[in-house]
Amino acid sequence: MDELLSATHPRMFSLQKIVEISYYNMGRIRLQWSRIWEVIGDHFNKVGCNPNEDVAIFAVDSLRQLSMKFLEKGELANFRFQKDFLRPFEHIMKRNRSPTIRDMVVRCIAQMVNSQAANIRSGWKNIFSVFHLAASDQDESIVELAFQTTGHIVTIVFEKHFPATIDSFQDAVKCLSEFACNAAFPDTSMEAIRLIRHCAKYVSDRPQAFKEYTSDDMNVAPEDRVWVRGWFPILFELSCIINRCKLDVRTRGLTVMFEIMKTYGHTYEKHWWQDLFRIVFRIFDNMKLPEQQTEKAEWMTTTCNHALYAICDVFTQYLEVLSDVLLDDIFAQLYWCVQQDNEQLARSGTNCLENVVILNGEKFTLEIWDKTCTCMLDIFKTTIPHALLTWKPVSGGFGPVSPSDAKEKLDTISQKSVDIHDTVQPRSSDGRPHQPSAVPTGSEEVSKARSTAKFPEQKLFAALLIKCVVQLELIQTIDNIVFFPATSKKEDAENLAAAQRDAVDFDVHVDTQDQGMYRFLTSQQLFKLLDCLLESHRFAKAFNSNNEQRTALWKAGFKGKSKPNLLKQETSSLACGLRILFRMYMDESRTSAWEEVQQRLLNVCSEALSYFLTLTSESHREAWTNLLLLFLTKVLKISDERVGNGNSLKCCIKYHSKPAALCTRTLLQEFSSKHVRRLDSCLSLISALQAFVTVMLRLVASWISHLDLGEHLEFFTRRLSEGC
Repeated sequence: MDELLSATHPRMFSLQKIVEISYYNMGRIRLQWSRIWEVIGDHFNKVGCNPNEDVAIFAVDSLRQLSMKFLEKGELANFRFQKDFLRPFEHIMKRNRSPTIRDMVVRCIAQMVNSQAANIRSGWKNIFSVFHLAASDQDESIVELAFQTTGHIVTIVFEKHFPATIDSFQDAVKCLSEFACNAAFPDTSMEAIRLIRHCAKYVSDRPQAFKEYTSDDMNVAPEDRVWVRGWFPILFELSCIINRCKLDVRTRGLTVMFEIMKTYGHTYEKHWWQDLFRIVFRIFDNMKLPEQQTEKAEWMTTTCNHALYAICDVFTQYLEVLSDVLLDDIFAQLYWCVQQDNEQLARSGTNCLENVVILNGEKFTLEIWDKTCTCMLDIFKTTIPHALLTWKPVSGGFGPVSPSDAKEKLDTISQKSVDIHDTVQPRSSDGRPHQPSAVPTGSEEVSKARSTAKFPEQKLFAALLIKCVVQLELIQTIDNIVFFPATSKKEDAENLAAAQRDAVDFDVHVDTQDQGMYRFLTSQQLFKLLDCLLESHRFAKAFNSNNEQRTALWKAGFKGKSKPNLLKQETSSLACGLRILFRMYMDESRTSAWEEVQQRLLNVCSEALSYFLTLTSESHREAWTNLLLLFLTKVLKISDERVGNGNSLKCCIKYHSKPAALCTRTLLQEFSSKHVRRLDSCLSLISALQAFVTVMLRLVASWISHLDLGEHLEFFTRRLSEGC
């Protein structure tokens, strides 16, 4: 080594003699040769890292010649002499930072692969280790040559000599993963992911090769070796790409990972899926998410969002296998999503829950339905924005508002209040949620109307807004699950159209009614969902009635320039609850639950109508139009048999000659078969029916003033004369 220390004229004589000694002793038996090379190889490690490039080049070139000679002899099974012999290349590549030397090492390895691939056995590990180190380089020529050679190995050598390379299959996949994670060469990254996808085909086509593979450090059952040595490395490295790379590359990696699951998942054992989804759920691990808030938001909106939908697709495709091992984890993940301070991800959590249930509900067992209802109940309870009712402004926390300006706005606020849900992403025409885009929606940026508002308050408001969004989305999800998407929207449209054409005896027919999951849910499960809906309705009602609190929030800059409200949540939750109750009330298969349904229906209707009578805001009353039409239509369509049944809704009213009673009498005739049935024990309904009369008066007035249906009174009178 002292001869090589001269910076200007290093002496190479001794190094040359070492090369000659190595060459002439290569014919010795392998045990003797390995002892010799243990000493000589260590010397080459040091010489190859010499700061003098001439010395290092000579050492690397000498190693190349010796290696080519050594590889010509081949290697017997279960021996590792090639691995020991080629280790100096790996050491030099790791320690020597000279681009020239690194490039030379890569070229030497490439030459070996091109000329001696058929003879290489244990040496593949060293080769992939060198290319793995080259993959993270910033020199384009080094990365390109290393990747070209790696691609040649994967596409050509694996095809011809796969049994000989199976020991290094994991190293090959890891090497490709490193190429994919080099952000300086995005085209190479995409091609590396394609090659990983190609590796999956080898595993699928040659499972027997993995089963027959044995090694000293492998205590795995033969039937699991294809998973441990084949599928797991591929899927794990793809997950590493997802966690390490920029958006476009990780999105491609995510797509390929789930493509592999969907294409080859039918060959996976049940316990393999458990290992696999431990990898997949790392995508959602809070501890591994980016520290920067903007990057974290992008990660949740794009990658987490994409992964969530893909997981649900895989679950649907392999439901029979995964329902036992994955359902609890999926529900837990959906629950996690709706808890995050990211509107897109929270909304996607409810949308995915809807997709999973609608696509698989027919195959759910009673136990799975219980878990599903419990999941929805948990999401409902944890996303009710209680702080909307309890929040108090910090002294001096909101921006200045002049007394005159405040008075003017407060005088007209009932006409100008803005629904908190106005920015909720619209659903498609069939009521199903749109697939989310990668671009955040406008409602993710909370209003900054008051420049003096403090950041903690705005952060709290953002979280509350997301909870409001989740509440409304979950209400729609329950409606879509129970009655099938677009059913309720179509029913509301037909109710309104029939009312506008004065067709009191119209028959609203919805073709998709039986496609929902209603028939698969027990009465107790429906009651559980109903309780969620009514709790959400009562919260929204309490918030909408609390004018003082809404004003305080408005002044603090919560949700725009007008006073916030929860009208959509108030009406949609009640509408869904009424649909469930009326459907159960007319369902002959649920006779055992009719008594409880009747009591619940009476309580809900009485409470709702009493509340409506207290409304003074015109816009608030208008928001109830579809809800009242739904209620009246459902009541009018109760069959004669149910009216005559002792357990039916009991009706009792005295008719007078006044126009109000005249209108009410005509409407009641529609569901009482043209005559009034007086029944005993109906005192509890008299107050509700009196409220019903008043509601009808207001509804008629609303129709006259807003829907140009002034002929309703004459129509009611005419029908009365025909029916009596």
